[in-house]
Amino acid sequence: MAEPLKPDICVIGAGSGGLSVAAAAAQLGTSVVLIERGKMGGDCLNYGCVPSKAMIAAGKRAHTIRTHEALGVRSTRPQVDFAEVHDHVHRTIAAIAPNDSVERFTGLGVRVIQAEGRFKDDRTVEAGGHEIQARRFVIATGSSPTLPPIEGIEDVPHFTNETIFDNTDRIGHLLVVGGGPIGMELAQAHGRLGAEVTVLEAFTALGKDDPELTAVVLDAVRREGVTVLEGIRIERIERGPFGVSAHIAINGQQSRIDGSHLLVAAGRRPNIDGLNLEAAGIDYERTGIKVSRGLKTSNVRVYAIGDVAGGLQFTHVANYHAGLVIRNALFRMPVKVNPDIVPWVTFTEPELAHVGLTEEEAKTRHGRIRILRWPYVENDRAQAEGLTTGFVKVITTKRGRILGASIVGEHAGELIQMWVLAITRKMKIGALTSIISPYPTLSEINKRVAYTYYLPSLTNPMIRRIIGWLRKLG
Repeated sequence: MAEPLKPDICVIGAGSGGLSVAAAAAQLGTSVVLIERGKMGGDCLNYGCVPSKAMIAAGKRAHTIRTHEALGVRSTRPQVDFAEVHDHVHRTIAAIAPNDSVERFTGLGVRVIQAEGRFKDDRTVEAGGHEIQARRFVIATGSSPTLPPIEGIEDVPHFTNETIFDNTDRIGHLLVVGGGPIGMELAQAHGRLGAEVTVLEAFTALGKDDPELTAVVLDAVRREGVTVLEGIRIERIERGPFGVSAHIAINGQQSRIDGSHLLVAAGRRPNIDGLNLEAAGIDYERTGIKVSRGLKTSNVRVYAIGDVAGGLQFTHVANYHAGLVIRNALFRMPVKVNPDIVPWVTFTEPELAHVGLTEEEAKTRHGRIRILRWPYVENDRAQAEGLTTGFVKVITTKRGRILGASIVGEHAGELIQMWVLAITRKMKIGALTSIISPYPTLSEINKRVAYTYYLPSLTNPMIRRIIGWLRKLG
């Protein structure tokens, strides 16, 4: 074995979080070793955010061609070449890949080892014939799709998010196991690209979001022809006459659904196998590595970030964690993860976005709250573009501090940014009424919903008397 490497930081995993730590540390003059056993860029670039959004974009174009007539443009039936859609997805990955490449990080001064890493002891990692004895370690190995405990599911051909983007053939009837964000995004995209789609969800589709808003999304997806079955039990899956068959029970009634292909989107597991965490004295459980609010493991030399640390599984969460680790490991600044400021977006159409506390969480923590709403239909830009489905829902304290915001509608993922800032900075709702929004834009919705906080005071008798007195003064 070669002479041990002794960097300041050793990062295990070159997904979004690991790359962010490695790049920031290297640019600050810190020696870094980065270990990756698979593809640089991890799940987000290769199997998740990037390819899914590329496929969603293709589906959206096809849907737009079908639905022009409301704007006076004759609609036509789009001709979808699924092999070309596949190529578009992979061109998108290829365009972004250089940012995450070995060459780029080597250029930054990072020592990249393309091999599996495992702990030898509490201060040493082995990888590719090297021993790395770093001052600090960061585990950023992410997560992988998992198969639910359904009889027969392992015995039939199936897609996960790691394999579906390699498909080049048109899908006849796609059965989707799981109605979470991944399942619903890919279900709608494939439906728009010409497949028949059935979603099988054991509980409630998009169940982690506010049901008042998810109802809008599910209604839109169903109107496009996607079948979404909720509260069902999948008893077994087997090869069927057209490819695959799911035997299900709904309200005690047995039935069989035949499809051509199966997509499993029903959960993920942390990538901890092979790390030999026991040798490093790192505690973990089924949901991931146990960490403190500052992302340290039971071994004080080691941090864990992103999916592998449990909690919210989003690329931007891994990047948020990366920033906290850099501040603590390099600058000794105290840090704590604050889940209340983390936004998320489901990229269906309409989009679904959220940040902060939900209505129920806000009631539990603060008791009396205010709930504000404003519909897209009252926005001039939405009317001009025929995109009037959706609304903004904002939750504040009685005194107007913003606690949470949810948006369902066009560009919800962009419109939520204003509320992310407001909640992160602990702003009151009045701050949103003082901004100038360009007209006509969808962003005016955020300002209009903020004004509704003050509507009750407009009918206050004392306020009206004061206005009357001031009017008499000229």
